[in-house]
Amino acid sequence: MRIAFVGKGGSGKTTLSALFSRHLASTGAPVLAVDGDINQHLAEALAPTESTQVTPPPLGPRLHDIKTYLRGTNPRITSTESMIKTTPPGRGSRLLRLLGDDELHARHVVRAGGVPLMATGQFDDSDLGVACYHSKLGAVELYLGHLVDGPGEYVVVDMTAGADAFASGLFTRFDLTFLVAEPTRKGVSVYRQYRDHAREFGIRIAVVGNKVTCEDDLLFLKDQVGDDLLTHLVHSDWVRAAEQGRTPPPSPATPDAPDASDPLSTLEPHNRHALTVLREAVDAHPRDWDRLHRHAVEFHLRNARSWADARTGENLASQIDPDFAPGPAALLPSCP
Repeated sequence: MRIAFVGKGGSGKTTLSALFSRHLASTGAPVLAVDGDINQHLAEALAPTESTQVTPPPLGPRLHDIKTYLRGTNPRITSTESMIKTTPPGRGSRLLRLLGDDELHARHVVRAGGVPLMATGQFDDSDLGVACYHSKLGAVELYLGHLVDGPGEYVVVDMTAGADAFASGLFTRFDLTFLVAEPTRKGVSVYRQYRDHAREFGIRIAVVGNKVTCEDDLLFLKDQVGDDLLTHLVHSDWVRAAEQGRTPPPSPATPDAPDASDPLSTLEPHNRHALTVLREAVDAHPRDWDRLHRHAVEFHLRNARSWADARTGENLASQIDPDFAPGPAALLPSCP
C-alpha cells in the first residue's frame, strides 16, 4: 500500500511520515519511507536522537540509470532518452518488489531509525535557475509505476509542501493521501485545494489534525473539514524532545519501563492510537490496480501531448502496452 503525507509547510507532515513509518516497522511490517520533499529532513525525523545521520544515495541524480534499469527489454521504449517520468511499464519492463533483491534497492536504500529509506535528493548548483524539483520527483514516480507491492507492504512518501504536490501525476500513485492540517485557517486552506483536485480524479484523501491543544482546536478542524477528518494528534512533548535530539521521556500516561522492541512505546497514548487509526484506514481498502494503471496512462498521454512528444521527436502514446496486465499477475513468467 502506498501512502502520501502532504500539507502546508510546517504542519508536521515530515514528523508524521516518520512516526507512521516507525509505527509500521515496529510491528514487523515491510515498509519503505521515501523523502520526496524539497527540504530533505525525513532521515533526521526517523532517527532524531542518533548522533550520526544517514544520507541515502539520492535518486534524482541517477534518473538516467534508473530509466535504463526499469526499461529492461520493453520494445515499446525505443531508448532511455525517450523514457519519461510517466512512461508506464509494459511487457519486458523490469518490475520491482518492495525492498527486493535488485540493484535499485541495493544502491539507494539505507536504514534510518530502523526504517528503510530512499530520498530524491536536494537541489545542487547545476539545478539552480534551470530545473524544478519535479525533475527529481520523476524518479519516485517511475519507481512507484514499476513497483508491484502487495497487501501488508507499505511505501510512505513525505511529499512537497502545499498544493505543489499536484504539479505532477505523482499524486495519483497512492492508495491513500493523508493531509496534515494544523487547527488554523492557514492549516486548512491547503486542504480545500487538495480536496477539489482529489475529487476530480477519485483520489482518496483523509485529514489528520496535528498539534491539537484543546477542545476548541478539535471543534475548529471538525467545522472546517467535516467528515474528511480521520483522526488527530495532540501537542507532543515526546516529539519536541526527539526533535531537540533528546531521548523522549515516558509521558505521564505511559509505563515507566518502555518496550525495547517498540521505539514509540513512550509516545503519548492518544498519539499512538492515532497512528493505529491511520494504519486501519490504509488497510481498509484493497489496491485497485486497474484504477492505478488508468491514471498512469492518462497522465502519460497528458505529458506526451503537452511537451514530451515535441522534446523527444516521438509519439510517446506508442509506449503504452495495451496487453500489459498491471498487478501481481505481471510478475508471473510469460508462457513460451
